[in-house]
Amino acid sequence: MQETVNAFGRLLRRAAGIWPHREAVVFPDHSESFGGLHARAMLRARQLLALGVQPGEHVGVLLGTSPEFLEVMFGIAYAGAVVVPINARYRGDEIAYLAGNADLVSIVTTGQVTEGLNFVQRLLEGLPGIARCLDARALALEDTPRLRNVLVLGAGAVAAMTSEPDIAAAAAQVDESAILSRIDAVGDDDTALILYTSGTTSRPKGCLLSGRAIIGNGRSLAQSYRMSAEDRFWSPLPMFHIAATLPICACLDVGAAYVTLGYFDAGVALRQLHAGGVTVAYPCFVTIISDLLDHPDFAATDLRAVRVMNSNLAMQPPGFAARLKQAMPDCVQVGTYGMSEACGTVSTSPLDSPEALRISRLGSPMPGQEVRIVDPETGLELPAGQHGEVVVRGPNLMKGYYRDPEKTAQTLRDGWLHTGDVGSLDEHGTIMFHSRLKDMMKVGGENVAAAEIESLLQQHPGVKLAQVVGVADPRLVEVPAAFIERVPGIDSTEEELIGFCRGKIASFKVPRHVRFVTVWPMSTSKIQKFSLRKSLEAELAAAAGPAA
Repeated sequence: MQETVNAFGRLLRRAAGIWPHREAVVFPDHSESFGGLHARAMLRARQLLALGVQPGEHVGVLLGTSPEFLEVMFGIAYAGAVVVPINARYRGDEIAYLAGNADLVSIVTTGQVTEGLNFVQRLLEGLPGIARCLDARALALEDTPRLRNVLVLGAGAVAAMTSEPDIAAAAAQVDESAILSRIDAVGDDDTALILYTSGTTSRPKGCLLSGRAIIGNGRSLAQSYRMSAEDRFWSPLPMFHIAATLPICACLDVGAAYVTLGYFDAGVALRQLHAGGVTVAYPCFVTIISDLLDHPDFAATDLRAVRVMNSNLAMQPPGFAARLKQAMPDCVQVGTYGMSEACGTVSTSPLDSPEALRISRLGSPMPGQEVRIVDPETGLELPAGQHGEVVVRGPNLMKGYYRDPEKTAQTLRDGWLHTGDVGSLDEHGTIMFHSRLKDMMKVGGENVAAAEIESLLQQHPGVKLAQVVGVADPRLVEVPAAFIERVPGIDSTEEELIGFCRGKIASFKVPRHVRFVTVWPMSTSKIQKFSLRKSLEAELAAAAGPAA
């Protein structure tokens, strides 16, 4: 019987011992075995020890999805430290905020420009004091006093940053036993990861996640999808996202290969799905699935090997289910509901559940988890079918938000995670997400859910994706405003879309403004509605002119 482990470092070490030559991670132009990944993680751990990283300290990872990301993530775990992924889309001030809030002692990044991103330049934009520091191994920055150094992989380090050659000799002197003892010293319930939420409404918050919580939830995901070492799990999601961390843990636990790509390109992704022997696909989000379906190669792509796909059809625009069923008739489409605070997945569709439930709902609670729907005002549990706040209990919950006891107390109450999501449970115990509690508008005293208007707009043939926000109104307090990504070739107008809504929903729900976008402001994988709202309110204020 194989050992069960619940700590990041021991998870990879165990996989390398059982399946040393089996593929662990596969990119379009590179793959690495479990044994190879272990060896590379040991190298990264030696580098971190050479930089003076101590057990329990926090180390930031500012890298795109890449083999190096996994090497560094597990290298930090091997060093007994805490992994703090940094969103690769963050600008300088966002990086500076996270570095200070998370008490980072070191940041590992790359000097190579990836996807048009220059991480070294962004670090200097956010932390300009680095350039004035005299000792690259002992930075002294006012706003991030604990940050001692920045390690740059590959070429591109500036004078006040540490390059790999700078520490090569010291790293080579680190004895393997020192690393192995650190791996064994980490407790299952120690914080393994501080994962910052996407910040769709405010500054990101750092979720404190233990190894037991993340790995245990990954094990539950593998159990739900009936995964084995023969599986190849494809995910296009960025590695700094919980929706990547969770299946990576699932794959490591069962010996499956994790198939991904450095940045999402629908054509490359379809080639991976066709030629890579992928058996489980995890696109999850509407923006990704839409790009796959709309790509000219989709119809000709052979997807018969994919047995399970997390497509979340209950959340997708009309027509998605029929197109996927036609292209993948033998694939089991499932829905999933989750969040960072619960280590990713809370519920997913059982593979043997009826198709009607799998494509219209978001699954049942994962093993060991409980879900209730409660009245957000009274906290009383609501019966099946009624809408209320989703609350979750189980071993997968975060320990709290780092350095934020007030928000922790608001979110974790009596052992339950209060998600802030509006959902419902049906008579089968399956969950459906309806909106965010804070994604509700108060239009002239009436509560309006943005999701309701979005769902209606997405029935228009010219709408590829709709997002609705509330903007300030002097008479009604708030009014709905819609942001629309058009279907290519269909130039819908503002007047047309407003007219489309009239008569189908109450007049107070009809959008007062429509704006068109080609690129959405994104956090990790979520559209930043607050950015949309701010841009429109600024536009409307400028048009109104100075206040009288």
